[in-house]
Amino acid sequence: MTCDIANKIILVTGANRGIGKVLVESFLEHGAAKVYAAVRNLDSAAPLVEQYGDKVVPIFIDLADPESIATAAQTAADVEIVVNNAAIQKVASPLDEGAIACLKSEMETNVYGLITMAQAFAPVLKANGGGAFVQLNSVVSLKSFSNVATYSASKAAAYSITQALWELLGKQGTLVLSVHPGPLATEMTHASGRADIAEPPTLAADAIIDALRSGEFHVFPHDTMAKQMGAAYQSFAKSVIEVNYG
Repeated sequence: MTCDIANKIILVTGANRGIGKVLVESFLEHGAAKVYAAVRNLDSAAPLVEQYGDKVVPIFIDLADPESIATAAQTAADVEIVVNNAAIQKVASPLDEGAIACLKSEMETNVYGLITMAQAFAPVLKANGGGAFVQLNSVVSLKSFSNVATYSASKAAAYSITQALWELLGKQGTLVLSVHPGPLATEMTHASGRADIAEPPTLAADAIIDALRSGEFHVFPHDTMAKQMGAAYQSFAKSVIEVNYG
């Protein structure tokens, strides 16, 4: 399965900043017909509306609020590609006093939110011809970093759910992508203490657009860390993860 974004209607969560904002911009510059900019604060999408006019439609989604997701799926009933980019990150090691509380909140947004997004939008994508569901998972879904260990654990769980979605949604003709960028220049990367090695978030956008066209499940953008991990992981991914064991 492949999916060209030209003339497509796309929804992006966490669209007001970081990778999400760059995704909205890149999709429109590559010919998308309309992008639903899913945010928790509708006013935060105003700069995108000012730049692109009615091609950007702000819509309220809080991944920790299942009702907001269900309402958005009814509003965006014409969407053909869903990109679940939004996430929260706590800077916490497993030995920190608040580690469990951090993990609980990250799981609620990064994992339970993903599941709710898939449940709400899978029927919409099916009704609109299949389309694509794209999940931002990060290299930390493969390797934990101690100062963001709880975030890493939530992303590892999200990656596991994404594998199941790849199998299940594929049956209805929906392409699923699991995207694993390394440190990109966003507020989240700065908070994790890796701003010194961060690279442009446009690398993630370019990789997603290419993978939609090629139909690849695993997407490793061309930043330094993602390229290194992707090269090492590719054989395992192809021979184990992307195999249907019945």
